[in-house]
Amino acid sequence: MSLRICGNRQIKTLPGLATRPTLARVREALFNIWQGTIADCRWLDICTGSGSMGAEALCRQAASVTGIEQSAKACAIIRENWEKIADSSQEVQILRGDAIAKLTALAGQQFDRIYFDPPYASDLYEPVLNAIASQEMLAPHGEIAIEHSPERSTQPIPGLEICRQKVYGNTALTFYSPIRFR
Repeated sequence: MSLRICGNRQIKTLPGLATRPTLARVREALFNIWQGTIADCRWLDICTGSGSMGAEALCRQAASVTGIEQSAKACAIIRENWEKIADSSQEVQILRGDAIAKLTALAGQQFDRIYFDPPYASDLYEPVLNAIASQEMLAPHGEIAIEHSPERSTQPIPGLEICRQKVYGNTALTFYSPIRFR
């Protein structure tokens, strides 16, 4: 199975709905919101799935793209896709395993843009956001976008504030940024 991303490029995906690619209209909306901030950014994709969001970031000249994904089969396809899209100045890394454990392994690194898309019924939302906040993984002017069901309530996270929320049919995006002390 394949999926089209920016520039009409095709990327491979796993068959079935196990990796549930982000809808094209949601991808387009997110990159319109973050327009002008992707080039040269450090991108982290948690619960990478098909890898389409990281692939889009690479097409838009992100300096580095790091993904965290549980599935070994998905990791192999994501790595292949990202390496095919990335140019020699871009870094790509895909980490296989538990999201919390891999975030701990990334402690000390900061990212400008973080995309987090766990299965909608997952209990990962708060633990992952708390790990990002407590380890200060989000750059001072960075943002996190989490994809979730519109019915899911968003929780306050110490050190992060909700800066916007958007709903696209059965998909919602909630954006967090670091709390900036004035």
